[in-house]
Amino acid sequence: MRYFDISEFDSPDEPGSGQYMDDSFLEMLDNARHLAGIPFVISKGGGYRTKEYNDALMKRNPRASKTSSHLDGFAADIIVRSSRERAFIVGSLLDAGINRLGIANGFVHADNDPTKPADLIWVYNE
Repeated sequence: MRYFDISEFDSPDEPGSGQYMDDSFLEMLDNARHLAGIPFVISKGGGYRTKEYNDALMKRNPRASKTSSHLDGFAADIIVRSSRERAFIVGSLLDAGINRLGIANGFVHADNDPTKPADLIWVYNE
């Protein structure tokens, strides 16, 4: 990857677990970062997630999903600091072929999980 270190995708409870991310997803994400021309910062717990971490997250956060694509290494949450930054990120993700996006005030969820419906964009109610 040109723009990421695999450790950025580690589950907070398992160092080295970023290695479980899907290679084709990471390639698309890296390409999206190139197209955007701005840094992508992956949130803590916003890459690969262990089942244990995801279960704990669901207890704290109603947006967390029992069937999260993070569990299979097909998702990343990218921190967003402004509407302009969000526009660059979303546009580049779509151009790179990532076909499932979730939009929140502080992050963009990107995933390409082949087991879930494609070509979706949703908004998180915060």
